[in-house]
Amino acid sequence: MDMSHERLIPLLREGVDVIKMVLFKHLKEHIRASRRALDPNQVVRLSGAAVNELFGHVPIEEPHLSFALRHAELIGNILQEIPTTLAHLRAPLTDALRMQCLCDSYEGRDSTEVLKRAKELGILMVEREMPLPASFMSLVRTWGTAAGLLRPPWASPHKPGG
Repeated sequence: MDMSHERLIPLLREGVDVIKMVLFKHLKEHIRASRRALDPNQVVRLSGAAVNELFGHVPIEEPHLSFALRHAELIGNILQEIPTTLAHLRAPLTDALRMQCLCDSYEGRDSTEVLKRAKELGILMVEREMPLPASFMSLVRTWGTAAGLLRPPWASPHKPGG
């Protein structure tokens, strides 16, 4: 890997993480509204487990592993709801999943199964072109700012809220 990739890959991974946080935030709201019987802690844990599942992260530490195994069917149901209830997130999710796969490939890992699973779930927009890194990072800034996770580029870092 050359120097440009050594700097670019971590930056792209941070972008993927921002999109994951956007998904987490939206899933929390969706699960809270659609499954009112769940306590807030369960909503948070299910949201995190669904994000992990979509992006192919298998938790290895407890209690996350046993929670994911115990609630695998519910997590699967939540993922199946994304294309309809969170359809507006399909474009950034498609780009983030593809960028993750690209970064993994540069690092010698094959994560194409994650893309196949997202396609099966109806989340991956197959017809969408792979963005260039600058386009992806622009999308990340837009979605991260809109979700309140990133500070707008014009906001002063010294004043709260702007």
